Amino acid sequence: MASEPLIPGKHSKYKSYRKILYHRFFVGLLVFIIVSLLISVLFNVFSGSSPRKDYHEPVKLSMHGAPRVTLKSDSVKAASRINDCTYWYCFDVYRCGRHHNKLSIYIYPLTRYLTEDGTSISKFSREFYLILDAIRHSKYYTPNPEEACLLVPSIDTLNQNSFSSKHVAQALQSLPYWNNGENHLIFNLLPGSAPNYNTVVDLNTGKAIVAGAGFNTWTFRYGFDISMPIYSATASKINSTQPKQKKYLIVSTQLNIPSDYLAELKGIASASNDLLLLEECAGHVGDATTRCEYATGKVFSYPEVLKDGVFCVVVRSARLMQPALMDVLASQCIPIVIADSVVMPFSSHLDWQRLALFVPEENIRNLLNIVHSVSKERRTELFWQLRWVFERYFSSIQKIVLTALEIISEKVFPLAARMYEDWNLPEYLYGPVNPLFLPVTAPKAPGFTAVILTYDRVESLFKLITQLVKTPSLAKILVVWNNQKKSPPPSSEWPVINKPLKVIRTKENKLSNRFFPYDEIETECQLTIDDDIVMLTPDELEFGFDVWREFPSRIVGFPSRLHVWDAAAAAWRYHSEWTNQISMVLTGAAFHHKLWSWYYTYKMPAEIRTWVDDHFNCEDIAINFLVANVTRQPPIKVAPRKKFKCPECTNTEMLSADARHMTLRSACINYFTKVYGHLPLKTVEFRADPLQYKETGTGVPHMYPDIGAL
Repeated sequence: MASEPLIPGKHSKYKSYRKILYHRFFVGLLVFIIVSLLISVLFNVFSGSSPRKDYHEPVKLSMHGAPRVTLKSDSVKAASRINDCTYWYCFDVYRCGRHHNKLSIYIYPLTRYLTEDGTSISKFSREFYLILDAIRHSKYYTPNPEEACLLVPSIDTLNQNSFSSKHVAQALQSLPYWNNGENHLIFNLLPGSAPNYNTVVDLNTGKAIVAGAGFNTWTFRYGFDISMPIYSATASKINSTQPKQKKYLIVSTQLNIPSDYLAELKGIASASNDLLLLEECAGHVGDATTRCEYATGKVFSYPEVLKDGVFCVVVRSARLMQPALMDVLASQCIPIVIADSVVMPFSSHLDWQRLALFVPEENIRNLLNIVHSVSKERRTELFWQLRWVFERYFSSIQKIVLTALEIISEKVFPLAARMYEDWNLPEYLYGPVNPLFLPVTAPKAPGFTAVILTYDRVESLFKLITQLVKTPSLAKILVVWNNQKKSPPPSSEWPVINKPLKVIRTKENKLSNRFFPYDEIETECQLTIDDDIVMLTPDELEFGFDVWREFPSRIVGFPSRLHVWDAAAAAWRYHSEWTNQISMVLTGAAFHHKLWSWYYTYKMPAEIRTWVDDHFNCEDIAINFLVANVTRQPPIKVAPRKKFKCPECTNTEMLSADARHMTLRSACINYFTKVYGHLPLKTVEFRADPLQYKETGTGVPHMYPDIGAL
C-alpha cells in the first residue's frame, strides 16, 4: 500500500513557528529582568530619602502632647499578682538574647489615661520622671519593643495613694505587649494604704516583676522581685561634711514610731544620756526641718542633727520601710534597724550586716547593751562601709534605678554577674583581689590555645597556622573571623594540621571579640595573636609559654611598649621606641590566663570596652590596664625580638602606619586613667631570656635553640 504523500511546506512552517515562540519567550524574559532591575533601583533611591520602617523614635518623657486614652468602666483588668512567681516560671528569657547578650529595656510611650468622666487615673510625679529618665539614658535602653528583654509601663505607680488600682489594672491590660505582665517591670515605693498598709502594692500585676520598697519576707518573691529603698528628697540635700566629734552615741528622729516602741525608747532616754530621742515640735506641727527633744523641748535642725550621732535608729511603723533610712545613710550615721521581717534594699546583692546593726523588735529594751558591745574598730568599719555603699548605690534616683537594673541583668545573664566582693568591698579600702593568687607553676600538660583575630588576610592567616602547629605545647587553634561581609574560606582550602582548629564567626567587627571567653578555650593559657605575626619561631612561642607557666597571673609576651609623662602637655603619652623599660605587653602576641578574657568582657568598666569598640583601637592597652589594676604587677617581655612587622603587608595595610595612631593610643591611656581614677600600669626593666646576656649557646645544647633575632 502506497504511503500518504507529505503536505508540502508543513515541516518548515512548524519550525518557523517554534522559532517565533522561542524569540518571544526570551524577549519577554529580558523585558521582565530589565523592569525588575528598574523597579529595584527606583525603590532603593526613593526609600533612601524616606524614614526607615525599622527606625524607632526614643520615648519622649513629656506629657505635653501625649495621646489620651479613655478607659471604659467595663474594660478588662490585668490578672492578679501571682504570688509564687519565679524567674523560671514568670519570665521569658528567650526575649533577652536579641541585643548582643545585654539587658535591653523598652519604655512605653507616655499616654494620658482617663476615666469615662475625664479624670486622670494616675499622677506623673517628679520621682517617676527621674526613674524613666535614668532608664532612657542608660546603656540598657532600646526604643524597639521587639528586641526588648524588659518592658516598663509609663504609668506612675510609685505611691499607692496616688492612683486608682482598678483603672491602672485596666490600663496595664491594654498595653500591646502586656501578655499577663510577662517581662514587665513595675516600680512602687509606697505600697498599701490605710488602714492595712500592705507590704506590696495593691495592684493586679500578673507575672510582672515588682521593684518596690517595704517588702516583708512573706510578700517578697525571692529571685524575682527587686527590693528598693524609699527615696528621700531630704537625703539628696545632705552634704557629706562631718563634724570632728560626734556628740551622741544614738540619735532617734523618726516621727511615726509605734507607741509601744516609743515607750521603750523613752525609758532608755530617761535613764541614759547615750540616746537622744527627738519628736515633732509642739509649735512646729508639719515642719519637717525641726525636731525637739522629748523631755526638754530643745529644738534641733533636721536632718543636720543626724550627723551628730554615731548610731541612728530606724524603726518599723505603719509602713515597714521608712524614708528615714536614706536620711540616716546620707548623714553617715550607722543605722540601727528595728524591723524584724523587712527585706532590706538590694539585699540579694548587698550585705547589710557590713553597714548596719539589726536589733530584734522584742529586744529594744537592750538597745544600749547591744550598741556598747560594738568595738571601736567595728564602728569604724561600719562607718566607712555605709559611706561607700550610699555613695555608690543610693545617693540619687539614677544610681538606685541603675543598681536595680544591674541586679536584673545579672539574673538574665548570670555569666556576667559580679561576685560578692565586687558588690560589697570598696577597692580603696581593701584593694583589688587577684583571683590567681596561688603561688604555683601552671602544669605544662594541657598546653595553650591560640586565639587568632582575623579579618580577611587569608594568606597570612594560613601561614601563621602552619607556624603555630610546630609549637609542641599548642593544644588548639581558635580563629575568630571578624568579617561579617565575607565568609571564611571553605574547609578544603585550610592547611592540613594535626591539631584541632575551630572557626568562630562574630556578629560585629569589634576588637574586643578577641577577649571574649569562648567555651572552646578549654586550656587555662591563651595565646592571643594577630594574623600577621608570622615571624615568631616555635622555640620563641614554647619559651613564652614556659615563662607564663611560672607567672600565670601576668601577661607574658613579645611586643612591649611604655607609657611616659609629657610635662609640656600635662598628659600621659604612648611610647613605642625601643627602651629597656616596659609597662605594657601588646596582645598582638601574648600569653595570658583565660580568666582575664572573662574579666575584660564582664568586669572591666563598660565605658572602656565602648571606647575600644568605638575607636577600633587600644584593646591591648585596655587589658594591660585591667591586669595591672587587679594584680598590681607589670607584664613580662620574653626573648630579645623587637621587630614585629608583617613582611608581606604594605604600610597602608598596617594600622600603626597611620600617623594619628600614636595620638589615639596616648588618648586611650589618658582616658583609661580617668576611668580607673589612677594609672595602674607598672614600669619595669626586665626581660626573660633563655640564655644569659651575650651568650650564644654555640656548642652547648639548650632547650630553645631558635629563639629569634632582634
